[in-house]
Amino acid sequence: MATRLRKTRKLRGGRNMGWGQVAQHRASGHKGGLGVAGMMKHHYSTLLKDEPNHFGHESTHPPHPNITKKWASVRDLDDLFSKFGKEDGGKKVIDLEAAGIEKLLGGGKASTAYTVKVNRFTASAEEKIKAVGGEVLDNNG
Repeated sequence: MATRLRKTRKLRGGRNMGWGQVAQHRASGHKGGLGVAGMMKHHYSTLLKDEPNHFGHESTHPPHPNITKKWASVRDLDDLFSKFGKEDGGKKVIDLEAAGIEKLLGGGKASTAYTVKVNRFTASAEEKIKAVGGEVLDNNG
């Protein structure tokens, strides 16, 4: 059949080219809905591929874990006292919260009796400080 006799030649000038009313074959219905429609249904594989963090976090991890960013061990108390400590009526006091340290861990040995002010501490850290005659004060309450 000659090209000049095909129906498409007649439709080339029109705005629809064989798809009926205005904008048919390019509406939202042809792509499975508007926006995020079908992300849990027919677009689920697209969601996994293109937006792995669509739901904000992995289900196995809490969205806001309790992360300690700065900590110190019992072995560091001598160095910390020389920088941030003060003597108060014969007691050696270290305010770790003012020093920017969030938690005291129990690594190492305590050589001197210190009064340590800190928000969080481990049981072993408290035990080692009390063994040499010091104390741990909880700044939270």
